Amino acid sequence: MISSNDFRPGVSIVVNDGVWRVIEFLHVKPGKGSAFVRTKLKNVKTGNVVERTFRAGETMPQANLEKSAMQYTYKEGDQFVFMDMETYEESRLSSQEIGDRVKYLNEGMEVNILRWNDQILEVELPNSVVLEVTQTDPGVKGDTATGGSKPAILSTGAQIMVPLFISVGERIRIDTREDKYLGRESSN
Repeated sequence: MISSNDFRPGVSIVVNDGVWRVIEFLHVKPGKGSAFVRTKLKNVKTGNVVERTFRAGETMPQANLEKSAMQYTYKEGDQFVFMDMETYEESRLSSQEIGDRVKYLNEGMEVNILRWNDQILEVELPNSVVLEVTQTDPGVKGDTATGGSKPAILSTGAQIMVPLFISVGERIRIDTREDKYLGRESSN
């Protein structure tokens, strides 16, 4: 159990049989009445964000999440196969369990899998990944970094907006949290 006075960003609690992560919190002590804690909570499974108010000192069950480092090895049918980095056991996840992060999964990539009560809640990707551009409109001489953007399809099938000078075959770095182009990857 955790007191609402101990809420901090990143703390996970159980509300209505679901796991919620505290994004923001504010302790409020009005002139009249009792103190309360105003929070923004994000559902770990669905990503929904809600605002909720708790009485100061109210206790909630804390969600004890298990985090395990796993490596994405290959895709078999509609199942994605991950290998536990400590026990070398294989786990299979469907694209529904992984969610929209599936578009950045690349063979050999290490991810963190969050579990609660033997139920997979989230697959955490690295903050940025390097992928190859497989399809985009050709660049034209004179295109600059500040000129604009165009859609590009990556080796995993994901589509993002890239600067006009990016061409097919280039390896680029992408922010997986915001689906944004970060820059070219140097070819060493």
